[in-house]
Amino acid sequence: MAENKQVILTYEGIKKIEEELEYLKTVKRKEVAQKIKTAISYGDLSENSEYDEAKNEQAFVEGRIATLENMLKNAKVIDEEDIKTDVVSIGCIVRVRDLDYGDEMEFTIVGSAEADFKKMKISNEAPIGKGLMGKKVGDKVEIQVPDGTITYEILEIKRH
Repeated sequence: MAENKQVILTYEGIKKIEEELEYLKTVKRKEVAQKIKTAISYGDLSENSEYDEAKNEQAFVEGRIATLENMLKNAKVIDEEDIKTDVVSIGCIVRVRDLDYGDEMEFTIVGSAEADFKKMKISNEAPIGKGLMGKKVGDKVEIQVPDGTITYEILEIKRH
């Protein structure tokens, strides 16, 4: 089953998931329960859109809680000490130069559960992350992305 897939996380990622889980269980569940209670007080549930909306929100919250609990149950935590800097691996920060445009950028390679492109956290399963994995400083890497091909030169590999 896909539900038991190992989830690779950093300590930071574990902390974020635990915080979201705590919020959903302690705050959001109570808010949704109150919405349901209020909607029930309006009477006739068959035509009560507030009740339907609150029940849908409850289903979403419970589904998210189950997903987060499953992620934690199947988590493999990457220890800072285990992060290699001789090759690109999960948990490292890799500085690259785009050979077409000359731009330099830094990516943090993370497991798919922590990916956040806005924060330059790239999944090891995404095209760029997959293309960089296992490469060394000085390597030139051609990566197929939806827009075509990107060519990066790896300038530096480091830990946080």
